[in-house]
Amino acid sequence: MDSENLCAHDLQNVYHGSDVLGSAAAMTLSDVLASHRVVVCVGSGGVGKTTTAAALALHAAMGGKRVLCLTIDPARRLANSLGLREMTTDEQLIAPSIFEEQGLVCAGSLSAMMLDTKRTFDEIVVRFAPTPERAERILANKLYQYVSTSLAGTQEYMAMEKLHAVRGDSRYDLIILDTPPTSNALDFLDAPEKLTSTIDSQAMRWFTTAFQSSGKLSLNLLGKGASFLIRGLANFTGAEFLDEVAHFVVELNALFGGFRERAKQMSDALRSPEVAFVVVTSPKPLAVDESLFLGERLRSTGMGCEAYIVNQIHPLHAEPHVGTAELEAAARAVLPASVDAAQAVSRMHRALDDERLLAIADRIETERLKARGGKTMLYVEVPAFEEDVHDLRSLARVAGFLVGTERAQVVEEE
Repeated sequence: MDSENLCAHDLQNVYHGSDVLGSAAAMTLSDVLASHRVVVCVGSGGVGKTTTAAALALHAAMGGKRVLCLTIDPARRLANSLGLREMTTDEQLIAPSIFEEQGLVCAGSLSAMMLDTKRTFDEIVVRFAPTPERAERILANKLYQYVSTSLAGTQEYMAMEKLHAVRGDSRYDLIILDTPPTSNALDFLDAPEKLTSTIDSQAMRWFTTAFQSSGKLSLNLLGKGASFLIRGLANFTGAEFLDEVAHFVVELNALFGGFRERAKQMSDALRSPEVAFVVVTSPKPLAVDESLFLGERLRSTGMGCEAYIVNQIHPLHAEPHVGTAELEAAARAVLPASVDAAQAVSRMHRALDDERLLAIADRIETERLKARGGKTMLYVEVPAFEEDVHDLRSLARVAGFLVGTERAQVVEEE
């Protein structure tokens, strides 16, 4: 146990005396919330990202801001924590009575909503179509029905569109966005550029050229290579389907200018000083690696990565103050006669050792994150809780650790 106690001693010194945080040590997540219009939570799956987004939104609302918490997480886990039966695609105001029932005071307001991908896409089509008739043709197109609901990447782009729309909504002082796990989060960041490159691709231009004003698909206007490729595709899919594709491409092409302009606006908006990104992780090695990758990606593309939040940190429990014999005597006094007190104490020692090793591993990974993430970043640590977060009161407790009114006790006092 001597080596473990040495580790505990070293961890105590690191926790209270490390200068790894540098100039960011004085900043808190409260400052981030107060100085930005949009805060985007990104990270891998299973690290408490959704809970973090909800807790930050709750804290800002209790502090007097009018807050919208927007999620594109298909699990819809925000509902229970916010006192709602379910998330809907319309804004839902968390009633003041829900706060009062749980002994909380909300000086501002808190609303929540979930993205409706197709509805958002439909609104874009109506907005950018040259005429109402053209918009109706696109909305009725069979291929559009698939693209607007099932095509990979559509959800991420529509989340960007919705975020861009609500960002200008004067009803809210702050928007907190909960994003999908890391791989999808990267799609989220790339969504504007990917959409415009798809619409302006070579294949799209082929279909636009081949589709004559008469409304029929003709390959006479294409080069030999393109003509050969599309004929082969027609043999595989059928001419009727290909004609449907051509109709859709030509109609969609009419929206390209609007899409391109809007995508540029969204891409620029992500780099605005009003937008802050916080990377949420756990102390598990793979999660730390993903968070470092995502943080570097954000910074390299000019986006405001403000903080790393490390959830689910195990505390380092202190060793017992008394010897084994005394522990066995205390156990014998409360355990049934059929239970061997010595074996029970031995099992408890092993369980304590396991917990202490987990705590040490968590601290090692957290320090690795700090060393590689940079001295100017804000690092926030949230302990592992024995119970799930399921209501506003427990969410407010999480918020306390996030903003620094409570502090994760990495090494318990003896």
